[in-house]
Amino acid sequence: MSDISHPVPAAPDAAAAQPATVALFVSDLHLQPEMPRTTQAFLDFLAGPARRTQQLYLLGDLFEAWAGDDDIDAPLHRRVVDALRAVADAGVTIFWIAGNRDFLIGPQFAAAAGLTLLPDPYPLTIAGHRIVLSHGDLLCTDDHRYMAFRAQVRQPQWQQQALALPLERRKAIIVELRDGSRAEQRMKSADIMDANDTAVAAMFDANDAELMIHGHTHRPARHVYPHPDGQRLRYVLPDWDCDTAPTRGGWLALRADGALQGFDAGGQPSA
Repeated sequence: MSDISHPVPAAPDAAAAQPATVALFVSDLHLQPEMPRTTQAFLDFLAGPARRTQQLYLLGDLFEAWAGDDDIDAPLHRRVVDALRAVADAGVTIFWIAGNRDFLIGPQFAAAAGLTLLPDPYPLTIAGHRIVLSHGDLLCTDDHRYMAFRAQVRQPQWQQQALALPLERRKAIIVELRDGSRAEQRMKSADIMDANDTAVAAMFDANDAELMIHGHTHRPARHVYPHPDGQRLRYVLPDWDCDTAPTRGGWLALRADGALQGFDAGGQPSA
């Protein structure tokens, strides 16, 4: 994860004396059968670092697509659900914010995985920080066509109608929408698909936050904003791809003393 943290990695003996990790934040895995190394990297994360924290926040697009909770027993989905459940059973509290790819995640998935579904955005206070969490697509207000689409598909009535369709029909529609989205993205400027500064400021203000953490844009970074009450920080999480070189991915860790540290997909501290 580039530009997301500054501390020099501690020596092993010093690391043991560091305050406990209270929360991990990760997003944009885009898990799919065609990317087995990425899936394995995430499963390794769940079997290792995710067991050594108090809270785990999944901030959307864990899956490349989710057609509904009645698809939970697909092989990839079941592996991930079982791995999440093992983390929850180990005593870690898991939270989920839906992304633009998996917004049809519902209560059956949440119960099976042992996690809590959160609204977007979601404010919390932890380790001395007033934080607002989001998947991040709400901030891309310059992309008017996408924002209109998002408003439509997040309506309960639309989702009820969609989930009433046969599963295979839903999967076919998702493929059509995804192909159309990719074609449209090639015609849009990168700036249009990035976070809008006015939307960022509004989310900070509405949630009385001094720290924002989100994904979605696939532009990992640490942004600093001057503010009369002290600076505000916005951390953008990376997307994951461990199937092509160079590999991408990682997470953000919050320690009990309020320190933040980024890690790459291999678990190494980010520069």
